[in-house]
Amino acid sequence: MTADDVITAADVRSAALSLPDTAEKLAWGQPTFRVAGKIFASLGDDETAMGVKCPREDRAELIAAEPEKFFIREGHDDHYAWMRVRLSALEDEDELAAILADSWRQVAPRRLAAAHPELDVAGEGEGWARGEPGG
Repeated sequence: MTADDVITAADVRSAALSLPDTAEKLAWGQPTFRVAGKIFASLGDDETAMGVKCPREDRAELIAAEPEKFFIREGHDDHYAWMRVRLSALEDEDELAAILADSWRQVAPRRLAAAHPELDVAGEGEGWARGEPGG
């Protein structure tokens, strides 16, 4: 990936659907990505951002650390364990994959998540959101 390359909606779709037992379903006019029927990621209306699960207690710290990358949609994400990620601010496909895998783990049934320890990039179930910002 070069400096001119930007993560696209197609990259999000490919990375999300590469995770175990995932499916894409249109909801609210937007593509959503689900595991066991639960949404773990979605593409925004203009496909320049994606929504992912993020523990509410981690959200503020991530947004403060990298406001050009992470944000919430006021009036929509406020009361949910959810935040937005600007695709143009992602460093590379590895960062995209780590964020999607963490979101997937938060939604996937425990047995399914346990069957895929390779997706626990931070170890011990902590996920990217509890590690260093940006990865």
